[in-house]
Amino acid sequence: MSSWARPLFALALAAIACGANAQAAKFPGIGRDATSAEVKAWDIDVRPDFHGLPPGSGSVARGQQVWEDKCASCHGVFGESNSVFNPLVGGTTRADIEKGRVANLQRPDYPGRTTMMKLPTLSTLWDYINRAMPWNQPKSLSVEEVYAVTAYMLNLADVVPADFTLSDRNIAQVQQRLPNRNGMSSAHAMWPGKELRGTVKPDVTGSACMKDCAVEPRVASLLPPHARNAHGNLAEQNRGVGPQRGADTRAAGAAPAVASAAPADGGVSTLLQKNNCTACHAAGQRIIGPSWAEVAQRHAGKADYLAGKIRGGSSGVWGNVPMPPQALDEAAARQVADWLANGAK
Repeated sequence: MSSWARPLFALALAAIACGANAQAAKFPGIGRDATSAEVKAWDIDVRPDFHGLPPGSGSVARGQQVWEDKCASCHGVFGESNSVFNPLVGGTTRADIEKGRVANLQRPDYPGRTTMMKLPTLSTLWDYINRAMPWNQPKSLSVEEVYAVTAYMLNLADVVPADFTLSDRNIAQVQQRLPNRNGMSSAHAMWPGKELRGTVKPDVTGSACMKDCAVEPRVASLLPPHARNAHGNLAEQNRGVGPQRGADTRAAGAAPAVASAAPADGGVSTLLQKNNCTACHAAGQRIIGPSWAEVAQRHAGKADYLAGKIRGGSSGVWGNVPMPPQALDEAAARQVADWLANGAK
């Protein structure tokens, strides 16, 4: 660092420190500095210039395998999706790839807008898959699998050929073939803005916040005791990011189990908690999926069938929300299936 830059750098640090102190003084007793582990856990974003993109690669062929195993139950084999989720691929042409603008977005009569039609930055797609997919196990894909799934989607949209391998070294070149790379506007307005004779009303019209806030928050309502544990112990359902944990909603006097997210008996309840089955299923009532009791009643004695559905996923049996394939090994899936087939008791 040059000699003239050092004072400026020190001044900038002092300004940041003063800002932090001012913030602490403004809200005494609220918040604390994030630990390095907490910052590292959340610092996974990939920016439009691909800053933050980890090194790695993945082929279209590998992406198809991952897709069919973990994505197709919700998004269809070819990105056409189902009645719950919007189509991911379609509506783009080779002319769009050349121009960088999707012509069908200008057509009011076009039946739908797919993800690939609207996507202006490839980093957004990579980042979203990396942090949020599959929805039942976010952040479970390896870096290579994220590259591969991204490559497979790009191939479905004819952006890259079938023998292509996407990597951190060539992703910037692929960005230059994204069908709607020139379609993003910084003139923010409620869709469709000035196009299609639409409104130009801004998306956000709010003024400065953190003004006239309540001095002391007051709890206005609480779940009644009989409902606190309706969907299982919340403390056991929160992901372990930092020290934050959910409230222990078990009945007063119940044996403590917060230190471990699952019982130590190694039984079915352990598997259900460990694999987040309880996020969608409960013992005697429907949440997102059917209750254990309903499954046990309909498929009594069908352990083989249930084990296959657990590992392969299912859709259309209990409603429109599909169950993605679960990442249980064969023995664990069989254990849960046997439990269901024998009455879920």
